[in-house]
Amino acid sequence: MANDGTVTAPDGSGRQVKLITADDVVAYLKAHPTFFTDHATLAEELALVPRVQGPGVIDMQQAILKRLRSEIDRLKNERTEIIANSKQNQIVQNRIQAAVISIIQATTFEKMIHVVTHELPELLDVDFITLAIEANADAPKRVPVRGVYVLAPGAIDAAIGLDKHARLRSSIIGEDAFFGEVSRFVKSDVLMRLKVSTGSPDGVMCFGSREPEAFGPDMSTELLFFLAKVLENTIRAWLDLPE
Repeated sequence: MANDGTVTAPDGSGRQVKLITADDVVAYLKAHPTFFTDHATLAEELALVPRVQGPGVIDMQQAILKRLRSEIDRLKNERTEIIANSKQNQIVQNRIQAAVISIIQATTFEKMIHVVTHELPELLDVDFITLAIEANADAPKRVPVRGVYVLAPGAIDAAIGLDKHARLRSSIIGEDAFFGEVSRFVKSDVLMRLKVSTGSPDGVMCFGSREPEAFGPDMSTELLFFLAKVLENTIRAWLDLPE
């Protein structure tokens, strides 16, 4: 800006033009009181919806109040959403805690497996929970326990991904390998890797839902990861396996 208060015009002409200040804008609007009524589109773009009190007079106070009310409504909606999310998170945490207690209170290994596959679905409000473990190629595909399956070597890495601990999917068709006879009802699922021991093959804890959007890639897995870790340690303790 030059000392005389001019600047180079932005149109590339090189001409010098006077820099318009806020005072200049105020003075212009005072000299042209019908400006916003003559330029209604601009008033709408600026969220200044005028209420004409008299010839050529705009009630700017009402426009400002309207904007403030909109902002207050937005903040109220955000607060309501935060409170609702907080309550939902607390409900989920309570369910996970109840599931953990049920697992560690099982009096036998067989009872613990039954708790996971038969009782946790109701506690966690999930349609299906199964367990699967990798085994040798000549191992049976099914153990004599409902909700527990045997997988071919490498099946978990193929499904979840190498060195990944979880897979979350929405709007899918369940896989027989993980859900058996109920797979046709599974529309979204979560697979949580179970690394019970360095001396044993990996397993997987499978959560299935009839709802296509119950699970999905954007879902947080911290609580399910915690539950899977509890199950890992409990299985290791029952089977007396090394870490």
